[in-house]
Amino acid sequence: MNLTIAKEQLSAGLQAVQNVVSTRTTLPILSNVLLRAEEDRLELTATDLDVTITCSVEASVKKPGATTVPVKKLFGIVRELTTPEIEMEVDDKNVTSLRSGSSFFKIRGLGAEEFPPLPKFKEDKKVALPQEKIKGMLRKTAFAISTDESRYVLNGIFMSLKEHKLTLVATDGRRLALADEEVDVSEKSQGEFIIPAKTVNELNRLLQDKGEIEIKYTENQAAFALKDEKGSSVLVISKLIEGNYPNYRQVIPAETKERIALAREEFLHALRRAEIMTSEKSNSVKLSFGKNNLAITANSPEVGEARETLAINYKGKDMAIAFNPGYVIEPLNALSNDEVFLELIDELSPGVLKINGPFLYVVMPMRLS
Repeated sequence: MNLTIAKEQLSAGLQAVQNVVSTRTTLPILSNVLLRAEEDRLELTATDLDVTITCSVEASVKKPGATTVPVKKLFGIVRELTTPEIEMEVDDKNVTSLRSGSSFFKIRGLGAEEFPPLPKFKEDKKVALPQEKIKGMLRKTAFAISTDESRYVLNGIFMSLKEHKLTLVATDGRRLALADEEVDVSEKSQGEFIIPAKTVNELNRLLQDKGEIEIKYTENQAAFALKDEKGSSVLVISKLIEGNYPNYRQVIPAETKERIALAREEFLHALRRAEIMTSEKSNSVKLSFGKNNLAITANSPEVGEARETLAINYKGKDMAIAFNPGYVIEPLNALSNDEVFLELIDELSPGVLKINGPFLYVVMPMRLS
């Protein structure tokens, strides 16, 4: 293999893939990045056997071929180089030579044939949509993924492709976030699966505001192909979480007594200030609704108290409900709408946060002290 590549292209490719490489692996090949050169592209692939990322960048290939090199070493070298171009040559013992200006490196690698093969995906189960859409949907749901490993089916995002809709759901049992978008889903492409939190984090990092994403899936794997307008492409392949996702529909209240419009920024900052006066023992903020008025109070004996009042449009009966402030702050942070709606039944029923758009968030109340 022999090629010349721009430093920024190689650096961008390595940055896209190297995150999934684990530093504590017993298989040496998993510390390496697979480099495959053909025509005018260099394809870089890294995996931890759960998540695989492939990125293709432009290169001037004199002799096609493939090898693997330790990804952290290669990235360390490329990052420190100061010249714009890098020459790369690989001999038959998988030793990669790098030349750039007056710098020269030799890195020992392993054969490409040792690298785990990529799974194959059929063309029938797939959907395509703008990257910007799925990026927004992940932002509105990912924060609600459970970190409790004993309930592993909740350690990811549930994706449903049904009835011309892509629906994303995340819950940890105490709150639930749901976002959906209309997507062209063919009869054959319908299905449901759970993608792990690690894959969600990688997608959040790699998704752009422009370009398209194509989603394909099988029984136990999903592939996300990201293409941008410049022609560079990133492929994320992930194992799926096995098991049945709980029926999230039954947690969403069917009715509501009060629907209160709130200015998102104002509500968010008032909650943040009140949260300062909570403690681990008493981690709740009380929302008291009166005529055209919302009082937000936090009171913990060992810290002190906070009280905020907001002028709101409210004509209902006086009502108070308490929430874990973090559970209300997170969705407010993830949204960009000026106005949000809080739907309430009584102090013991879950509250529902909505916007004028395809999003809803259910949060369980806390006992009023």
